[in-house]
Parts: sequence; structure tokens; C-alpha cells
Amino acid sequence: MQYDDILMWLKSLANPKAVEGMARYGITAEKAYGVSIPDLRNIAREIAKDHGLAQRLWEAGIRETRILASMIDDPGMVIEGQMESWVRDFDCWEVCDQCCMNLFGRTVFAYKKAVEWSSREEEFVKRAGFVLMARLAVSDKKADDGVFAEFLPIIRSGATDKRNFVRKAVNWALRQIGKRNLALNEMALGTAREIQQMNSPSARWVASDTIRELTGEAVQNRLRG
Repeated sequence: MQYDDILMWLKSLANPKAVEGMARYGITAEKAYGVSIPDLRNIAREIAKDHGLAQRLWEAGIRETRILASMIDDPGMVIEGQMESWVRDFDCWEVCDQCCMNLFGRTVFAYKKAVEWSSREEEFVKRAGFVLMARLAVSDKKADDGVFAEFLPIIRSGATDKRNFVRKAVNWALRQIGKRNLALNEMALGTAREIQQMNSPSARWVASDTIRELTGEAVQNRLRG
């Protein structure tokens, strides 16, 4: 499928009312057609992996083209320079999360960028670092507990960030680490209790939400079962 054909397809699915609705959930990409994620996944399946086409779609600067780019790019062909370029373009949490979940989390640089970006000041770059931690905690089944234990001090430091999109990603990362196994559950809860003592409303929210889920019956039964 050619670049122009994809743009025509996306325009045919444009839904201005959906764009208005997305704005209420903080999806405020500068340019958007309002195409749903399931529809974008259907288009991606028709295209298959194409690194060059992904680059062109990203450069178009539209919500849908950028999410689609993250779906069709080849993680094995992604270099650090591309990741740094794309992360600076993030203009809403959805593009950030889709790109990290679909593409960046599958690259050989995922752990490195999780650490680097989580210490950056730009809102969606920092969010991306913690989203990568959450994604890796779920998807990298073979990883040693130690790599996630190393994330915990970084998560503790990030918990005081007042920005909603950052603190929610911090919370997400801590909860996903704590759901991997019993050992990490205990470590994550220990970190949450340390965060709870901080003089910060954001930190207290991160801690209370994490403790509620990680001590809950559903999580504990699964880990112990």
C-alpha cells in the first residue's frame, strides 16, 4: 500500500465528533482525523512492516499517521536517533503511549531509554520513560527481577511530579512491576510506602492507588496461585 492511498483511507474514516470527544480525555494532538485505534490496527494489518513508510507517515505529523507509523515500523531497524527524534514530537499522551507500546518497547534500546527519558523534564518525554517501564514489566517475561528493581528508585523520584500525565505513568509503572511476581510485589509495595511518606499530593496519590491494587485480592490470588 502506498503513502497516498493510506492518507486517502484515513481521510475517508475521519470523524470530527470523535476528535471533539478525544479532547475531553486529554487527546489533544495538533492534527487529528478521529479514526479509532481498532481501525488503525486494521489498516496496519493490511500494510505489514515497512520502516521507510513508517518514517513518511510519522513526518506527516497527524495523530493517525503517527500511531500507524508506530504499528508498522520494524523495531529491529529503529536506531536511537529515530527514537530521540520521535519522542520530541509527542504532543499528547495517546501518541506517546501507542508509540512506546507498539514500537519503542520492542527495540533493543527500551531499557536504556526508560531510564534516560524518565529523568528528562519535557512532560511527554518523561511520561514515555515510565510508560516503557510499564510496558517492559508486562511484556518481557524472561527479564530478571533485578532490572525492574533498578527502576524502583527512579519511580520513587518521579512520584512527586505534579503533572497528571507524568504521575499516572509513574503509578502505571509501579503497579505493573508489582504484578510480575511475589518478590517484585513486595518490593513495589515497599517503594509505594516510602512514596506515601513524601510531602507531596501527587506522591500520596501514586502510593495509595498502587497499594490498593497490589494488596488487592485479585492481584494477590493470582501471584500466589
